[in-house]
Formats: sequence, C-alpha cells, structure tokens
Amino acid sequence: MRRIGWRGAVGLALGLLVAGCATPEAAKAPASASDSGTVPFDLSYTISSRFAQNRAEHPDYRLPEVAMSDGRRLLFERLYRQVDTRELHLDLFLPAVSATPAQTIVLVHGGAWRSGDKSNFYAIADHLSRAGYAVALPAFRLAPQAAYPAGLTDINAAITWLRDNAATLGLDPNRIAIGGESSGGQMAALVAYSCGTPLFSADDQPAPAVRALIDIDGVLDFTTPLALANENRAGVDSPAAKWLGGSWEQIPDRWREASAATHLSPAAPPTLVISGEAPRFTAGWDAVQPALNLWGIANAQVHFAGQPHTFWLFEPYAGQVADAIDGFLKRQDVAAARPCVRATGDTQ
Repeated sequence: MRRIGWRGAVGLALGLLVAGCATPEAAKAPASASDSGTVPFDLSYTISSRFAQNRAEHPDYRLPEVAMSDGRRLLFERLYRQVDTRELHLDLFLPAVSATPAQTIVLVHGGAWRSGDKSNFYAIADHLSRAGYAVALPAFRLAPQAAYPAGLTDINAAITWLRDNAATLGLDPNRIAIGGESSGGQMAALVAYSCGTPLFSADDQPAPAVRALIDIDGVLDFTTPLALANENRAGVDSPAAKWLGGSWEQIPDRWREASAATHLSPAAPPTLVISGEAPRFTAGWDAVQPALNLWGIANAQVHFAGQPHTFWLFEPYAGQVADAIDGFLKRQDVAAARPCVRATGDTQ
C-alpha cells in the first residue's frame, strides 16, 4: 500500500468524494436552483453501492484506505446508514495502531442546518488523529433533503455504527465523544444532552450515550432572547425555522425541544465550549454552565477573543482548537464518565 502525506490524502479524499457522487446523467443535466437556493444533485452513484453490487463476483475487492507515512489510516465514504435510496457515509481518521483501543470523536459539520460538508473538519481531524484519537466525520441529511429531526437520527446511527464496528476498527466503544461546529455544534449538544430518552433514536435502536461534548460556537438554547433575536430574525425564512419546520411564533414547543438546554440533566457528559467573538453562537451557555457545576459535571470554555465565526476552519486556529479538545479530554477520565441515566432508571 502506498503511503502518502497529508496534502496528498486530502487531494485523494476530494477526488473520491467527486467520483462517488457525480454521475454521467447528472453531468449532462443542467442544474437549476430552486427557490430555496438548493441545486438538485444525483447521489446514487457511490463507491459503497458499487462495492455491494460487485463483491459477490469479486471477493478480492476491498474498500480503499489511505495509509499515512506515520502509521495513521484514512477511511473515506464508509456506509453507515441507508434511508430509502439515500446512502449516508462517514470518513474516519484512524491513529497509528496502538495496544489500547482508540478514543473516538464524532465531529458534526456546520452550515446553518442546510449546507456544509464533512470535509470541513479535515484539518482538525488531522491534528486529532496525530494526537492518538480516531475521528469520525459523518454526512447527514440537511434541511433541503429532510427536516428536523432527520439529521439527528443520522448522527445517532453513525455513533451506533462506530460502536458496532469498534473491534474491527480498533476503537473503544465506551469512549466516544461528540462535537460539532456552528449548527453542527448545536446538533452535537442536542444529541449529547438528550441521551437516555427516545428522542432522535435511529432504526429502532436506543440513542447511544456519548462520554463528552465539544460544542464549537453552537447555540445551546434557541429560546433565549439572544438566540431568538438572531435565529428567528427572518421568521419562517430563518435557517433554523426552515430546519425545524416553522418560526418560533408558529411552533415554540419544537424550538424548545430542539434546544439542548431543555434536556440538561445530571446525566449530561463533560462539556467543552469553544467560542469566538460573537456571543450569539453560544446562547444558553450562561445558564448551562452553572447547572453543570451544580451537578459536578466537568466543563470548560475556551474563548478565542476577536475571532469571527468559523475561525476554526483556518490555521493556526484549527490546530489550536484541536489542542484545546485534546487538553480537555485528557483532563477528564472520559472512560469513567457517568453513563446516561435518567430518572426512570433507563440506561444507555
């Protein structure tokens, strides 16, 4: 197997993404933007579908992986769920092989619940895999394809897939953390704090617990005045409203349900909030942090003063954010973090 460096790996990854998504039919058909600004795209031609079609006649076929010169491996476009005809894939950055199964971090990309891509996290995933973490980057259904709570059930399905395949991949199924940036941070917090409830479970599987949360500029409470002034500013045309299916005035109960703070309990995992200069993106943290402190749940905030939203996409901040995540997780005994236990006694 040829070993390549980081830049070559990213180039190959992007090539695989393009090859796995574009079809001859899609290339010939003119793309027309809808009123919502989305462009139709054919996602039926994928590496995983071709693998499934050919593996019986070609048992020697193996899904490709990229081997880095330092022993790390990059696995692209692994199928973790299929919903009707839509395949959902994740990319996995694996650390060098160790005698100890790797702690995994699932990172959820941002993009106002309607856009963005798992490749947003490649730079941070590279840093974290060098530090010994396995990093999973799932694609999930966005608002133009399926509204709330579809993407959340996809993320839980990705966590379940990682746990089910942990032995093969060299992962510790009991040490999986979740994080996200912007709208992905909001989704990650909601998945983390709603554990132990039937909300957002996927494929008749109980929603899995996570051992830590990393929220990078993601709203924690939609119902605060600060959040409403921004996330509901355009009413039904706000990105949050398009994802949730209506404005705050129309469906306040859903806005509450979609707020991570609504589900806060002593079952919450250790929480790291990473913030930039705009407090609107971590609305709700001022109430969440005292509650975590009251319950003795480890938490911290790392603030990047003067940095605009999405600063983490760029160096030197991608590396600094990865260092903050690494430092927080190493300060916590994540494997011993409390399991997700609710008042009913149910455990995940």
